[in-house]
Amino acid sequence: MPIQIIPAILPSDFSELEEKMTQVNGLVPLVQIDICDGHYTPKATWPYKKPDDSFDAMMREEIGMPFWEDLDFEIDLMARNPETLIPQWVKAGTQRIIIHADSTEKLGEVIDSCKNQVEVGVAIGITTPLEKILPYALDISVIHCMGISKIGFQGQAFNEQVYEKIKEVRQALPDMEIGVDGGVSLENADRLIDAGVTRLVVGSAIFGQIDIHKAISDFYERAV
Repeated sequence: MPIQIIPAILPSDFSELEEKMTQVNGLVPLVQIDICDGHYTPKATWPYKKPDDSFDAMMREEIGMPFWEDLDFEIDLMARNPETLIPQWVKAGTQRIIIHADSTEKLGEVIDSCKNQVEVGVAIGITTPLEKILPYALDISVIHCMGISKIGFQGQAFNEQVYEKIKEVRQALPDMEIGVDGGVSLENADRLIDAGVTRLVVGSAIFGQIDIHKAISDFYERAV
């Protein structure tokens, strides 16, 4: 499977979302937008951080996601009871919604509710039992292994236990798209690819660099 480099945007507001999508437009085909509800995560992000008419305007179909004609986007939905928010993001036009396995007691029902609407990914932590998601593998398009301990924050230290988690997922599901999200850097990219990932989701190691074009190019060189 080819390795994908996917910039991750954790927007505090709509203007930051626009700015960062502008920075990567034309450099990648897909971005991940990290959405935090402030309940499953300590802090909320756009559009749940504060009243913001931009998202309401999307729901009224007055505006679309920035660069929606040029960039595909997927939503990493870090939210408690994600089923209550999924219809909004389907309407916003996301290609895929990534649900955190530990965010709901109704994982199977949530995945089933997305059928024929949107692709579903599932994010798992280091301690999430793989058995929790295996029954739904046929309905999942990607599994994300979280490389950090606390979700919803970019720039955290990388947890090296994720290497073994990735290997566990790859052994159980040899044909699955596997991503790693959190703490991804040029220093650990090669080892992550060797462990079995096909998607490197990168936040601060791209957006924290002065030359974003070079940062993305450097990751693509690792993916060859």
